[in-house]
Amino acid sequence: MPKQPALTLGRSGGYLDGQMLVAMPGMADPRFAKAVIFMCAHSKDGAMGIVVNRRSRRLKFADLLVQLDVIKEDETIRLPTSAAGLQVLRGGPVDRGRGFVLHSPDYGVKDSTMEIEPGVSLTATVDILKAIATGEGPSKAVLALGYAGWGGGQLENEIQRNDWLNCPVDEDLIFNTDHDHKYDRAMRIIGIDPRMLSGEAGHA
Repeated sequence: MPKQPALTLGRSGGYLDGQMLVAMPGMADPRFAKAVIFMCAHSKDGAMGIVVNRRSRRLKFADLLVQLDVIKEDETIRLPTSAAGLQVLRGGPVDRGRGFVLHSPDYGVKDSTMEIEPGVSLTATVDILKAIATGEGPSKAVLALGYAGWGGGQLENEIQRNDWLNCPVDEDLIFNTDHDHKYDRAMRIIGIDPRMLSGEAGHA
């Protein structure tokens, strides 16, 4: 079961950090069925990633800003279009009350923003939420609540038993709002027709 690792985010010379992790069709854990995950960290000590294809159906970004006292409720109507339409994702089962923003590299907070890949950075402070609310944030962003985490060697074991495939990062898979089709698109990037796979299939 995924758990919280003690990790330093960002490129660490690890294994799959900066890549996409894609659940096999036979994934037994319902929390990760058809999940597409952007890997933020992966090393011998464990792994951490953000699920990028599960939209929160109950919480909107404006609601979250009010809950966090970033804005007042009557100010939601004045949010920039980019902020009002920002997607809130269910990033994983660990620490679901904590927010993580994956975003384009045209925004950064000193000592808080981590570049995971040249086109994708991660910031987990309220500063970026305030910037987005005032129209001064990154040009591309998604907000995820929670994350997926694995202890040392755990993800490697799951890959060996054919729970996961991986592919190079695709920024459109992260920032595109068409979440219902991200899984099939990720499979096509790998070069696999998901209809041809079963839970017992080996890696292509």
